[in-house]
Amino acid sequence: MKKKEPVSTIMTKNIHVVKIEDKLADVHETIRKYGVRHVPVVQKKQLVGIISKTDLNRLTFSGLFAGEGEADEAILDMLTISQVMSNKPRVVRSDDSIRKVAEILAVEEFHALPVVDPEDETKLVGIVTTTDVMRYMLEQY
Repeated sequence: MKKKEPVSTIMTKNIHVVKIEDKLADVHETIRKYGVRHVPVVQKKQLVGIISKTDLNRLTFSGLFAGEGEADEAILDMLTISQVMSNKPRVVRSDDSIRKVAEILAVEEFHALPVVDPEDETKLVGIVTTTDVMRYMLEQY
């Protein structure tokens, strides 16, 4: 196992993001369309937050009750991304080791971390998830 391998080798580089001025329905559509669970939020190309499928599920009813699609739409229209997202998310740098990222995910109980440029921590370059780390670990055995 390579102890110093950077997270840039396992992160997702083609990231689906939303802009802070977008609607929550746009986040919902991005999650549905691309099958992702975490969506970074940007403002003028700078990372300002992250929003998850779980965040949206906490707001909606259609997963619990049939025929609640209209209620979900109303809720998503009432709130803004900035009201629901996690502000100033915990980030890792693309040159951080996979081991360091695994420790952060385990100890701080995150499921995904935005990956930023080592020279500019507002510049989003990827995202790494617990699934990415697990796949890496499985490849080592």
